[in-house]
Amino acid sequence: MPLLDPDRPVFPPPERAARAPNGLLAVGGNLAVATLRDAYRRGIFPWFEAGQPPLWWSPDPRAVLFPDQVHVSRTMARLLRGGRYRITSDHSFGAVIRRCTAPRGGQAGTWIVPEMIAAYEALHAAGDAHSVECWIDGELAGGLYGVAVGAVFCGESMFSLRPNASKLALIHLARGLSAGGFTLIDCQVGNPHLASMGATDIPRAAFLADL
Repeated sequence: MPLLDPDRPVFPPPERAARAPNGLLAVGGNLAVATLRDAYRRGIFPWFEAGQPPLWWSPDPRAVLFPDQVHVSRTMARLLRGGRYRITSDHSFGAVIRRCTAPRGGQAGTWIVPEMIAAYEALHAAGDAHSVECWIDGELAGGLYGVAVGAVFCGESMFSLRPNASKLALIHLARGLSAGGFTLIDCQVGNPHLASMGATDIPRAAFLADL
């Protein structure tokens, strides 16, 4: 497994990523803004746990959503029309990423370690990372964050404190991206929640061609 220089990391081609675990490409390097920009432009993202060095991934296949094909159920359509929820963008990036650190069902910990929070807050300050917030009665009910790379939005994580709040944020994001000419939402690795919204797997080569 390639070990990246902590001062001047150079990523190997994504095609060299391991098959097991799927997509593991390199270890080490750093989480500086320039490094993260270079990684995302190459279809690579960091994902590691506390106590580990940065691990860099580029899985094959890649789970994606097409912004103009995100599934909006009748329930979601009613909620969007109801006006109870308020959706904002880049209003509370720090609060969103910190809420996303809460362990999910069946998980003992989180991959959004303090170093990752600091790195993505710096990326947000640089204009590359963005958040979408869903509010109810003035309280943050759900949201998501990710990184914009050309015409692709690389989703990183989402959370819900109220039912469907993260889905509403994702629908709002997809509509805005579609209007802005974005072609893909990168979901990295699929799950049932994303599949219910219309996520599908595409070959890594096809994903890289869209970056």
